[in-house]
Amino acid sequence: MVVMDCSAVIEMCRNTQKGRALRQLLLEGEQVMAPDLLKIELRNVVWKYRRAGHLSEKEASLWIQTALGVVDSFVPSDVNIDEAYAEAVLREHPVYDMLYATLARRHACCLFTLDKRLVTVCQEMGVNCIEEVAL
Repeated sequence: MVVMDCSAVIEMCRNTQKGRALRQLLLEGEQVMAPDLLKIELRNVVWKYRRAGHLSEKEASLWIQTALGVVDSFVPSDVNIDEAYAEAVLREHPVYDMLYATLARRHACCLFTLDKRLVTVCQEMGVNCIEEVAL
């Protein structure tokens, strides 16, 4: 089982070298989970690409559908919001990132992220991360 954040999911949707490498690191049948916040973050990123003229409406819809299909289970943020908030205060790092980190810690699984600041915080927390990947 792995936890995946928005940066990782978006790179997979964009089919970049890093996104393809992340996809290859997933074991066949491995479960992917994420906080339900991912649904919001994902749409916000896609909106930014649309607004900048980089995606058509059809492409944006496909990205959202593809990204949501990567995740097998969405965990309600209420499950670990207090823990995420406590870590955010302790580590001076945004709560939304801590939702991913604490979810990975709770399930003793790896976090897939391309957010370097989040990787640093996860290392301090003892949470395993996949960060820089290449084919």
